Amino acid sequence: MADETANRDSFRIQADYCRAMAAPTTARVCTALVEAVDRESATGRRVLDWPGEPVADALALRLVGGLHALHRAGIDPPLSTVFSGAETDPARVIAILRATLRTQDAVLLPWLDGPPQTNEAGRSAGLMTGLLQLAARYGPAFEVLEIGSSAGLNLLIDRYRFDLGGAMAGPDESPVTIRPEWRGVAAPGARVVIRSTRGVDIQPVDLAAPKAAMRLEAYVWVDAAERQARLAAAISMVRERGVDLVRGDAADWVEARLAEPQAAGVTRVLMHSVVWQYLPPAGRARIRAAMAAAGERATVERPLGWVMMEPNRDLHRHEVRVQGWPGAAGMELVALTHAHGAWVEALPPPYETRDYVMRRGAYE
Repeated sequence: MADETANRDSFRIQADYCRAMAAPTTARVCTALVEAVDRESATGRRVLDWPGEPVADALALRLVGGLHALHRAGIDPPLSTVFSGAETDPARVIAILRATLRTQDAVLLPWLDGPPQTNEAGRSAGLMTGLLQLAARYGPAFEVLEIGSSAGLNLLIDRYRFDLGGAMAGPDESPVTIRPEWRGVAAPGARVVIRSTRGVDIQPVDLAAPKAAMRLEAYVWVDAAERQARLAAAISMVRERGVDLVRGDAADWVEARLAEPQAAGVTRVLMHSVVWQYLPPAGRARIRAAMAAAGERATVERPLGWVMMEPNRDLHRHEVRVQGWPGAAGMELVALTHAHGAWVEALPPPYETRDYVMRRGAYE
């Protein structure tokens, strides 16, 4: 059943996240939408009558993505005064957004149809931090399997250059260097050699299509100039030499990949970032079961790893967790990270270990 109050509150919650991540303009838009959304447009009615869990469904980000796309297209000048930061008066911002929801209703409504494709290359910093942990245990060679790959930007993890607090990884000649602010203990001084990357998504983004790329760019917050530049470079890398990305169900795909022969001396790794909350409970259970079964078969010659960067919404933070087989430890919390990879805080051992069951995006 729809809960109009909860649906409006989801925009307040998103505004808090935006402020915490130094995105004041996007926070201002989210705050104004709490009041700007009304029943005078099909878009507004759908937001207010949203039947699901609005925070987990990223309802606010769906609508903000559509509004940002309008700004980028330059077809709604009053809206652009909000996104450019020229208009900051709260009452005026609310009035402008309310008018846009009505005049651009047909354009905005489809943005609510699916979750935002927030594919962010910077998240590879957290994922690489996890791979370094596994490399220190099992050796440098990896076969990477990613679920929820979106446009495949993190499948470029073998082509990016990383500087993780002085720990270097990736090719020197890469056009994209990912250099987050490094906090905490030093990253493991291990070598990483990624032999292959493959990914799956229920609705992959084809970056060869200009409209698809424009949609992806719209989900990058207007405040984040560095992210926008990095995204443009990553899109060029995918267009120059594609990635192995297929359409499919994550659980089906994981089960099939884990059943394939594994090369000796190569660690097979399942990785994902900000996707677990979007999977259905049955799918999550199947993936956990498949990984546990494959973990029982893992050997020192053919290890198995799991690296995830997922939000813990109860604690309002993003966490990098790692599990490896063979090994007695469970899923270990090895680092905290900014949602878009602006910083990584590596944690010292002994690592916190707990079950990896998700509830509203939090680990229990």
